[in-house]
Amino acid sequence: MKAVVFHGDRQLELMDFPDPTPGQGEVILEIKASGMCGSDLKFYRAVGGASSLGLGDLDGPIIAGHEPCGIVAEVGEGVDPALAKIGDRVMDHHYSGCGVCKHCRGGWSQLCLDGITVYGATGHGAHAKYMKVPAHTLVKLPDDLSFKTGAAISCGTGTAYGALKRLDLAGDETIVIFGQGPVGLSGTQLAKEMGARVIALDVSEERRQLALDFGADEVIDPLSNDVVSAIKDLTHGEGAHKSLDCSSNSEARTQAVQCVRTWGSACFVGEGGHVNLDVSNDLLRRQVTLIGSWTFSKNGQADCADFVSERKIDVDALFTHEFKLEQAKEAYQMFDQQTTGKGVFLM
Repeated sequence: MKAVVFHGDRQLELMDFPDPTPGQGEVILEIKASGMCGSDLKFYRAVGGASSLGLGDLDGPIIAGHEPCGIVAEVGEGVDPALAKIGDRVMDHHYSGCGVCKHCRGGWSQLCLDGITVYGATGHGAHAKYMKVPAHTLVKLPDDLSFKTGAAISCGTGTAYGALKRLDLAGDETIVIFGQGPVGLSGTQLAKEMGARVIALDVSEERRQLALDFGADEVIDPLSNDVVSAIKDLTHGEGAHKSLDCSSNSEARTQAVQCVRTWGSACFVGEGGHVNLDVSNDLLRRQVTLIGSWTFSKNGQADCADFVSERKIDVDALFTHEFKLEQAKEAYQMFDQQTTGKGVFLM
């Protein structure tokens, strides 16, 4: 089968791999949709690939893509039918750990005490026709959700949902969301569905318009405004109740903390980079809570899917571009510009 491999330094290749076969406790997914996530750009751009990002050494080329959604095509020995049957429509919680530590047992396998496999980074991912995963990593896709929506929930949309739940966002609150890429746009869409007032920021005019289309109450161009002052002007001088940084930009992260009111909360989800804070004035003396949120648990992924299904949220609208695997170079060159919505490979 053909599959996409990131070589780093904005180079990728469509390579040949043997079709996978399932081992004990494993299944083969026939991928129907494989999303393009902002964190894919980290691997696409990094000189040295995933190993240079602190995720472990790689043994040969690794198939990219960590937003898998498809159908169970083959089941290995020892798989409980309650976990997977041929024909099941599923997403994948794209991490695998030891399965027995307290974090794995709680559905947080990415926090495994014995180390992890991250599919699409240190284990073969979903930018291919087939993908092999442990059956216990599967999450059922509700019948009314598309494969594209399932792919989005498998990382970008699920990450936004997980962060909003960590923030304990209430319907009478104002939240500021920095960055309106796939995760930020998901945050805008979900926060509105939770009843909150949303102020969205992005340097891209196209993405600010997308934020308005997704329900943002206000948008701010951070290149043309004093961000913290603009947010205070929109919140009677107090600042927002909550903020969510999806940009990984150092200045934006500082603003995300400074723009919340006394007793407010700020959450970071963007990978990498640094932040500069005056601990006393920005945090301690305002009783501000700072949260780091890394994706979501397996149970949280299922909860997000149920929330989207029950509220009939149009997650498919996130996708502004669809591609075939053969268009991978074109797809990532476009996505690398970070001016559009989300891209997806459809099989």
